[in-house]
Amino acid sequence: MRAVFIQGAQEHPAAFCYQVNGSCPRTVHPLGIQLVIYLACAAGMLITVLGNLFVALAVSYFKALHTPTNFLLLSLALADMLLGLLVLPLSTIRSVESCWFFGDFLCRLHTYLDTLFCLTSIFHLCFISIDRHCAICDPLLYPSKFTVRMALRYILAGWGVPAAYTSFLLYTDVVETRLRQWLEEMPCVGSCQLLLNKFWGWLNFPLFFVPCLIMISLYVKIFVVATRQAQQITTLSKSLAGAAKRERKAAKTLGIAVGIYLLCWLPFTIDTMVDSLIHFITPPLVFDIFIWFAYFNSACNPIIYVFSYQWFRKALNLMLSRKIFSSHTRIADLYQE
Repeated sequence: MRAVFIQGAQEHPAAFCYQVNGSCPRTVHPLGIQLVIYLACAAGMLITVLGNLFVALAVSYFKALHTPTNFLLLSLALADMLLGLLVLPLSTIRSVESCWFFGDFLCRLHTYLDTLFCLTSIFHLCFISIDRHCAICDPLLYPSKFTVRMALRYILAGWGVPAAYTSFLLYTDVVETRLRQWLEEMPCVGSCQLLLNKFWGWLNFPLFFVPCLIMISLYVKIFVVATRQAQQITTLSKSLAGAAKRERKAAKTLGIAVGIYLLCWLPFTIDTMVDSLIHFITPPLVFDIFIWFAYFNSACNPIIYVFSYQWFRKALNLMLSRKIFSSHTRIADLYQE
């Protein structure tokens, strides 16, 4: 195989990442196609960064939004925004050029941040599901059970556990020394796929599906309870009925976010697991489509909030119209119909 790389690199140097022994083959796209892909990825990054930035600013600025649930949304938005800011630019170049040109240090750091932000997102969605379950199924005890302090604990766990786990995989030699039989050698020079091995492929399965099963089971129970509450809503006072309606709408919105998360991440997760059994034969183009489909999830949540949350639309309007510079805007009631 290495002899083929050398001979091919001498005859067609542009078709390989580097003119060295064992260089990765390179897919060379026409300039027009490269520009289209770069523009599409740039648009996706812009939507991801700006959309989640608006969510973070809205929750941080307006006092009416300082609730435990919204603090979880703020932390989730930060994870998605940082993914768009720190990970997607280099991922774009890698996808278009089909090579990694930034060295081993940035390769490891990029993989670390990519894995960290993605795991942080699924942890936060799981915690938000727990929050909505408490709010809908146990509304009388919810204010005392799910406090700001509890939300901060969830946020700390949502960042700390993925950070420790990813550091263990990427910055210790335990996996390489004790699980060598599960590892695949790097196929060529110019690749940056540190975690694409048999061990990671099968580890992805519980990391993705266990939180997802928890979220799905919680939202099924939420749906059943919310349906029963809707039938009993005429017996409630006007204020309690309004509060119950807002909680159900919030649960429905976040349920949609979880559903879109599953749709975006399912193809990549299944491919990673199955590919580890068939010696990683997925074509690079197909793999890039799967991983960018997963990245696209980070741009979806702000779009969902625009169509679902009146408070977010009001906050967005105030920020874009520069009314936030008024001294009274910070305490505006964004939940008022």
